[in-house]
Amino acid sequence: MRVLVTGAAGFIGFHLAKRLLCDGYQVHGIDNLNDYYDVNLKYARLGQLKHPNFVFQRLDLADRAGVLQLFQDNQFDYVINLAAQAGVRYSLINPHAYIDSNITGFVNLLEGCRQSNIKHLVFASSSSVYGANTKIPFSTSDSVDHPVSLYAATKKSNELLAHSYSHLYGIPMTGLRFFTVYGAWGRPDMAYFKFVKAIAEGQPIEVYNFGKMQRDFTYIDDIIEGVVRVMTKVPKSNSDLTLNSNAAFKLYNIGNNNPVELLRFIEIIEELLGKSAIKSLLPMQAGDVVTTYADVDDLMQDVGFKPSTSLEQGLSQFVQWYCDYYAIGVANQNRDSSHFANQVLT
Repeated sequence: MRVLVTGAAGFIGFHLAKRLLCDGYQVHGIDNLNDYYDVNLKYARLGQLKHPNFVFQRLDLADRAGVLQLFQDNQFDYVINLAAQAGVRYSLINPHAYIDSNITGFVNLLEGCRQSNIKHLVFASSSSVYGANTKIPFSTSDSVDHPVSLYAATKKSNELLAHSYSHLYGIPMTGLRFFTVYGAWGRPDMAYFKFVKAIAEGQPIEVYNFGKMQRDFTYIDDIIEGVVRVMTKVPKSNSDLTLNSNAAFKLYNIGNNNPVELLRFIEIIEELLGKSAIKSLLPMQAGDVVTTYADVDDLMQDVGFKPSTSLEQGLSQFVQWYCDYYAIGVANQNRDSSHFANQVLT
């Protein structure tokens, strides 16, 4: 089985490619290797993917001719789209990057799939599509017609475009709404990464909405398990009656189903690093939301999986990776030695 993974040098794409290779798949990874964050980290991820069944190609989904050539030259069984311009706040200053990558690039990918006999397209959506919904937990049956960021609007657009292509051309498609993914090899623009870096270096951290926020933090291994299970769970026509549609289309939340207060999140990092955070408490930022909370009943029912990694366990793994990768020491003398075996670095 051949799988195309877009965004293969990215955080989630890298972990997915690694898992698929371990499971015996042939993986063709593409990425444009843009400089939204440290390109060296992207190359380092790719360095971990050296495998006889892995092929990497530098390609931007916004390159229409290049994407069509990719599908003409290869026959993929599954396509997993994880390539996107990420980040809510960056969309406030560079909106065109989101349209080029998340809209134009996604349409080019849909066209490639339309001209190929793929079994299933799985694409990354986001919990951001729920906007300022007050009904919790967030369910895929909830209305998501009022996004509060351009990033969220592009992800909702992906869902609509995928549904229309599935309806018109009979391509099975599944959208996955990820909830605040974190873990080793993560993105430096994410809050948990910034917090660990700043606290380790004795620098202040920016805490929005004065810390009165909750997030359904989801560990990367749980995200990958969900993606792999969904990939082979190909939706059938009329599989989701809540959409009043006969398209072979499905949506799932993948989240920990356990929102955590932001201040508790910071406390865990402080405990792991053995350092106190210098908090700069700030008001809510445009495009942000107060709470995210995933309803994962459909995921449990259809693929028999629910994320379960605790925040304490997941952050411990991230801090361990961060200290290894950046070769820094950890000051906490009271940490659980099982979390940090052989961890004290010079």
